[in-house]
Amino acid sequence: MHSREEKGMSPDISIDFCGLRLASPIVLLSGCVGFGEEYTRVEGFSNTDVGAIVLKGTTGQPRLGNPPHRVTETAMGMINAIGLQNPGVDHVVRHILPTLDFAETRFFANVCGSTIDEYVEVTRRFDDSPIDAMEINISCPNVKEGGVQFGNYPEMSARVVEACRKATKKPLITKLSPNQTDIRENARRCIEAGSSALSVINTISGMAVDVKTRRPVIGNVQGGLSGPAIKPIALLKVFQVAEVAKPHGVPIIGQGGICSATDALEFIIAGATAVGVGTALFYDPFACKRINEGLSAYLREHGFDSVQALTGSLNTSQEPHRGVC
Repeated sequence: MHSREEKGMSPDISIDFCGLRLASPIVLLSGCVGFGEEYTRVEGFSNTDVGAIVLKGTTGQPRLGNPPHRVTETAMGMINAIGLQNPGVDHVVRHILPTLDFAETRFFANVCGSTIDEYVEVTRRFDDSPIDAMEINISCPNVKEGGVQFGNYPEMSARVVEACRKATKKPLITKLSPNQTDIRENARRCIEAGSSALSVINTISGMAVDVKTRRPVIGNVQGGLSGPAIKPIALLKVFQVAEVAKPHGVPIIGQGGICSATDALEFIIAGATAVGVGTALFYDPFACKRINEGLSAYLREHGFDSVQALTGSLNTSQEPHRGVC
């Protein structure tokens, strides 16, 4: 049998994700691309460069979100506390989904709620829509109810997943919080409750202070830290969760500070099937194209036919790493 390279074919960067074929392992993260339209205004940006787009967090009823300021830049990252501002699930299903081109890429909904009943309501509405999959947001660190409260307790996380699982047959992706004691236990409980995949990780709780006024910069006081600053933490969490998810065949979307092909490769080697890109888009709208090109180049250089062959290929032997004191 001849390899793709021997046949003159480029390495395959498409992946199988919960039975869905994604053209690239790149997933655009919820909150960073609005409802899929944020970057269509940028000349040269194409949805075909990504495997899937996760839409903005959606609740049962419209939400205005948190008071300003809601975003601030930090060293190697940013803090956001948008507060799930959105027009409500009915508006999204009726007026926004019909404007999306499902022939270009996959679209995942991001399901949010303050109660389990609200999560179920939103899940049911998206179940009766063309949406390809749903991400359950149980780990948002910038809302005062729901969100992070559910995500930091394995029992509550499992209850949300179990209830949503009964409301749909579509793939369910549970977004795990890094702000908890044992992310592996939470992952295990969510898988047992019916989660088809896991997003690892959501943002890390943080804050910023204006020293002139001695007041919090963020109107909500705290928000979610994202960007390159959290990458080492996210990478470890992906590796830890992969130990639990792999035996069950549950794929992971690894995310947290991915800005380059090297970043994406680290997450894939550590155990991620797909990789989420978010904060990088704010300063480089063409990051996804560069990452895809870098992935293909790496696969050719190292003799891999597909990017999926790299997933979980981390060598954890105890051989000393040369060049490090």
